[in-house]
Amino acid sequence: MLTLTPNEARVLGVLIEKAQTTPAQYPLTLNALTVGANQRNNRLPVTNLTEDVVYDAVDGLRKKGLVREALLSGSRVAKFRHNARETFGIETPALVILAELMLRGPQSLGDIRQNAGRMHPLDSLESVKAVLDELAARPEPMVREYPPPPGGRARLYRQLIAPDAHREPAGGGQSAAEDHEASQHAPPHCEPVGFESRIRELESQISRLNDAVRKLASEIGTPSPL
Repeated sequence: MLTLTPNEARVLGVLIEKAQTTPAQYPLTLNALTVGANQRNNRLPVTNLTEDVVYDAVDGLRKKGLVREALLSGSRVAKFRHNARETFGIETPALVILAELMLRGPQSLGDIRQNAGRMHPLDSLESVKAVLDELAARPEPMVREYPPPPGGRARLYRQLIAPDAHREPAGGGQSAAEDHEASQHAPPHCEPVGFESRIRELESQISRLNDAVRKLASEIGTPSPL
């Protein structure tokens, strides 16, 4: 399986996201890619990449067969599109789920459906789980399931294409199966209430509110306040 750097994962995630959410503005210029990589909503962590750094990431993705330059008649500026669907051999639901995990890191099943669903309809938690299971069961797994973090109840999922893009979930060194096996022999204990899952949930809620405000402003024809 191809392995991406954190910057390559961010750029590829942006290309997938914009192709799905703003097709009229796709493919993307280097400037648009840089703005998309550094935007404050739907990104974790928030970055401040320069155009040179983004171009290096694009170049790396091109060498891996994941990005190509789009030759558009009348365009004076180079634009780029992704080949992730073809290169990875996946369908759109898997594509947007991987993009979401590359852009925002490990998430619960519900968060993945909510956040990736803005790129492509995801009908149910069961359908999302089926896609994740398929990606995890590949000879070279593309995602991994983790036990709930301290203070949380939901299991988390993390993409493995760019392993250095985000830290593993707290206490998530074991797979789901390994965690279940260990729990059969572990003595009962009380876990301290953690804050990471709560912070992640609040960030997700704020991001969804920002998206809703922008959409409403666009519909009524007024400048977005965000």
